[in-house]
Amino acid sequence: MKVRSSSAIKGLRKKGLIRSADLAGLGMRRESLSRLHREGHLERLGRGLYAHPGRKVSLHHSLAEAAKKVPKGVVCLLSALSYHEITTQAPFEVWMALDRKARLPVPGPGLAFRFHRFSGKALSEGVEQHLVDGIPVRVYSLAKTVADCFKYRNKIGLDVALEALREARRAHRVTSEELHRYARVCRVENVMRPYMEALAA
Repeated sequence: MKVRSSSAIKGLRKKGLIRSADLAGLGMRRESLSRLHREGHLERLGRGLYAHPGRKVSLHHSLAEAAKKVPKGVVCLLSALSYHEITTQAPFEVWMALDRKARLPVPGPGLAFRFHRFSGKALSEGVEQHLVDGIPVRVYSLAKTVADCFKYRNKIGLDVALEALREARRAHRVTSEELHRYARVCRVENVMRPYMEALAA
C-alpha cells in the first residue's frame, strides 16, 4: 500500500488536482484518500476533489477546479473575459455554460458557480482548450466571449460588453471577421454592428 500511495502522490504532483473518480488510474482505492488527507499528503478542495498541497497555483486556479468539478461546462462571459485578461471585472463566481438540456450540477462547497444555459452553435462554437495548472479547461475564445457578452448584456451590463469589444479590438486580439461570425452565431449582429462600425471609423 505504501508503494501504491507513493506512486499516487507522485501522480498527484503531476496532475495538481484529482477527482476521487480518477483514482483507479493511479492504482488507488477511494478509502486511501481519507488516509492521505489525514497524513497531509492531500488537500480537500470540495466534495470528491483533492489537490497536492505543494502544487503551484496560478491566477486562474479556480477555473482548473471548476473544470474538474463540472467537466462538461465551458468557461464563459465574465470568467472567460477574466481568463483572456480583457476586463477589469473580477468575478468571485466561476461563470460556466451548460447545455440547455443538461442536468444542473451540484458541485458542492468550496467554489461558487454561476451557470448559464446555451444551446446549438451558441454552445458548441468557439470552444478552446487551455491548460491551467496542468488541467485541461474549456474556455470560449475571446471573439465568441465578446459576442456572448452582447447576447447577455441585460445580465452583465452593456458597459461590460462594450469594454470587452473595445479592449479586444484595441489589443488586436480579435478580427472583424471573427466578431461578425460569432455575432451571427449568437444572433446579435444588429446589436453589435453600430458599435463595431463606430470603432472602425
